[in-house]
Amino acid sequence: MDTQRLINSGQLIASKIQQNRYMSAISNGLASLLPLMVIGAFSSLLASMQIWKYQEWIDPIRSYIALPSMFTTSMLSVYAVYMISNRLAMTFDMDGIIPGIVSLLAFFIITPVTNIEIDSQSIAALSFEWLGPQGLFAAIIISLTTCRLYVWIVRKDIVIKMPDSVPPTISRSFIGLIPAIVICILSVILYWIFENTEFGSLHQMVYSVLQLPLQGLGNSIWSMLFAVFLMQILWVLGIHGAIVVMSVMTPIWTALDLQNLEAFRAGVERPNIISGMTVYSMLPPMIGFVLVLLFFTKSKELKVIAKLGAPGALFGIHEPLMFGVPFVLNPILAIPYILSPIVCLLVGYILVVFNILPIGFGITLPFGTPIILQGFLAGSWKYALLQVLLVPVCMLIYYPFVKKLDKQKRELENLEIDINTK
Repeated sequence: MDTQRLINSGQLIASKIQQNRYMSAISNGLASLLPLMVIGAFSSLLASMQIWKYQEWIDPIRSYIALPSMFTTSMLSVYAVYMISNRLAMTFDMDGIIPGIVSLLAFFIITPVTNIEIDSQSIAALSFEWLGPQGLFAAIIISLTTCRLYVWIVRKDIVIKMPDSVPPTISRSFIGLIPAIVICILSVILYWIFENTEFGSLHQMVYSVLQLPLQGLGNSIWSMLFAVFLMQILWVLGIHGAIVVMSVMTPIWTALDLQNLEAFRAGVERPNIISGMTVYSMLPPMIGFVLVLLFFTKSKELKVIAKLGAPGALFGIHEPLMFGVPFVLNPILAIPYILSPIVCLLVGYILVVFNILPIGFGITLPFGTPIILQGFLAGSWKYALLQVLLVPVCMLIYYPFVKKLDKQKRELENLEIDINTK
């Protein structure tokens, strides 16, 4: 009874996190930026690869190859402000365009302006310092608070209403006018307040007080293992563990990935062993599971499930296996399901620590990138080879548990045959 109550409590907490509109807005907003991150990542990769005479060949056009990364990954916080605010507004059944633009305005007002002397003239400029990875957490806070304030003002009906004869586009623009003015004034006040503190800006305060400590925590192998452990536990309980855990960890791991990518582009040592791409080492476990089902089981049911789930497993799509076997509330498969990705992460981490594997490039790849290709693009051929070698390791972990499950399935199938025969 106590165990069931504990499970129900865990499901309730995880469900609350999963359904939280703010966590969802952050997760979905950053996920919407994947095309930009992929373009920026490949731009950096193509401009910085150190392969034979490649750098000599591209020398005349290297700056052009690197140009997309400057306006994607180096400005990711700008896009994040708009998309997170946009997604949050949609959860309140509002059009997200104007709240997104207003949040973007607030972000630019609060961002410090640098004065540059050129030919005895002072020119105001926005530095890339806070537009990229360093400004990501400030961007998240600004987008959430400004959008929520915008929604509150509109719902209080403190808006300018136009006659019904006015086109809807113009009418919506006037509805957003008063919230935009209020947010603009508050942003100016915030800029003035933080300009007169020891931090100098809101961005510096958020980076020093919040982002750096969280990145330090997220850059620990123990935090990574705990996140993966929690993710797998939630799946076993029937909750989409990736949605719950990644909604919390995505901002932290994205910032760490972007730091690695910036270092890779600059040609210096990449600082973070743990980052978002590390989670991809979880792909081999389910492939190992599928291979055990295909080659070491006799149950017809398990064979069919393996054939149906095998193509998706290659691309990191596990739902057919999760609910087909099933893994949910299955005590036999719970242990290898939790243990196998943890073993994969530990093996990869140890190999990086001992310089057998390089630190990943920090490249963010779209969900569904197949195993081996993902490893090759995200961390070199050595990562691809590691993923291949981890498959038999995962097969060994799953083997005794799958054999026990197979025995149970065959007994049930034989019982059904006997009943039908009689």
